[in-house]
Amino acid sequence: MPNVKRRTVIRGLGLAAAGAPLAAAAPLAFAQRRKDSVVLGMVLEPPGLDPTSGAAAAIGEIVHYNVLEGLTKIGMDGAVTPLLAERWTVSPDGKAYTFALKKGVKYSDGAVFDAQAVKFSFDRARDPKSTNKAKKALFENISSVVVHDAHSLTLVLDKADASIPFRLGENTAVVLHPNSVAQAATKPVGTGPFVVETWNKGSSVVLAKSPAYRDAARVRLAKVTFRFINDPAAQVAALLAGDIDGMPRFGALQALKQFQADKRFVVEVGSTAGKGIMSVNNRKAPFNDVRVRRALAHAVDRQAFIDGAQEGLGRPIGSHFAPTDAGYLDLTKMYPHDPQKAMALLKEAGVTTPLNVTLTLPPPQYARRGGEIIAAQLAKVGITAKIENVEWAQWLSGPFKGNFDLTIINHVEPLDYATAYADPKYYFGYDSEKFRGLVAQLASTSDAKEKTRLWQAIQRQLAEDAVNVYIWNPAQVAVFRKGLKGLWSSSPIFANDMGAVSWS
Repeated sequence: MPNVKRRTVIRGLGLAAAGAPLAAAAPLAFAQRRKDSVVLGMVLEPPGLDPTSGAAAAIGEIVHYNVLEGLTKIGMDGAVTPLLAERWTVSPDGKAYTFALKKGVKYSDGAVFDAQAVKFSFDRARDPKSTNKAKKALFENISSVVVHDAHSLTLVLDKADASIPFRLGENTAVVLHPNSVAQAATKPVGTGPFVVETWNKGSSVVLAKSPAYRDAARVRLAKVTFRFINDPAAQVAALLAGDIDGMPRFGALQALKQFQADKRFVVEVGSTAGKGIMSVNNRKAPFNDVRVRRALAHAVDRQAFIDGAQEGLGRPIGSHFAPTDAGYLDLTKMYPHDPQKAMALLKEAGVTTPLNVTLTLPPPQYARRGGEIIAAQLAKVGITAKIENVEWAQWLSGPFKGNFDLTIINHVEPLDYATAYADPKYYFGYDSEKFRGLVAQLASTSDAKEKTRLWQAIQRQLAEDAVNVYIWNPAQVAVFRKGLKGLWSSSPIFANDMGAVSWS
């Protein structure tokens, strides 16, 4: 499981350091905010609210741990603890996990949670017709779900997989209400501390405390509102005006110094499992030539991207692993920034320059701001990148369906190498029998040293094939009002555990 680095907390420096615009802002909203409610800003609006049917991380940011729960829980530090499961045991061969479920758990409509509900959700997820492609490998490896009684069941695996407890804590493994699946995309019914009250498309999702929650006394918030604000300037304005109480994943990094200097706010910088990449369409000429993809890798200056688009917050990466991932290997030296080498590779591949390509950018600031930097770097090696800015829904229906040349995106799921690279149908179209063989070997071993060796071999293979241009591991930056407690400062997975949040 990921080993999340220790967080850095940067607090306000007092009135003397505050800029005039900040010092002057003292909106009534700050004084009037109820202490049993909170309004958080989010960069992206999810396409739906069912994490088992869509890959967008924004889904989990709203519903995971709040409305929908799984058998296990991944904490801010990456540790796995029981959630709907009380405990579990593993067979000697590692192919059977038996779970004892918590008793007295109810869905928000009063229905009883039991082993049959787990079986229903997992059988649905592993069905060949399932749209749960984000964790296809997890559920394809489950050969059967055996119910022993109302509160115990066994997951029988085709191959041993020591990562099962961690994977069951991800949002694609939540246990849905068997009778509410049809409405899960708009108003999911779960066992969590909140229910979906309203979804105002294009604006916000409002959660209300669930009266059926098993530990309702622990939950301090009666209402949680997630507002969608992808414009960086609007994020800053909303915080200063008191329209929102915080942003767990703040996008306007150029404004951090302002908030660090304002005693009303807390700024926390932590880690993520994200892999920020320039995805390359491997199916499309001339990108189906590895020499062209290597040229792209040499053309990009990672540190210049991090400094210019991320205010220096983040670490360069050389493959599809984050420094927090188990088995991480630093491969950044394989493709140092070398425009001359890039041009030589393009010439060797027979590419006539200028090469005209389209660089499609989704709404997050790292993409929009970073895209300008990347386009300028590509221009220096003879590649003219036409920037195409799209909304999130357009990105999901375009590049994520394989219709693109180049795009910039942050893959936030930990250890998602199998999902992203072992399936030739995945959006960037990488097709390598050698790579799939390494993944298969890794899935079949339980030896710690062998797993580390294979993890590193997987990273080297992706780097050698230059499948994508691996740029940076983003830091997580949270900005919120002083007095708000319990927000995650690091994200081993993208979630906002609002049941643990309160005002001091």
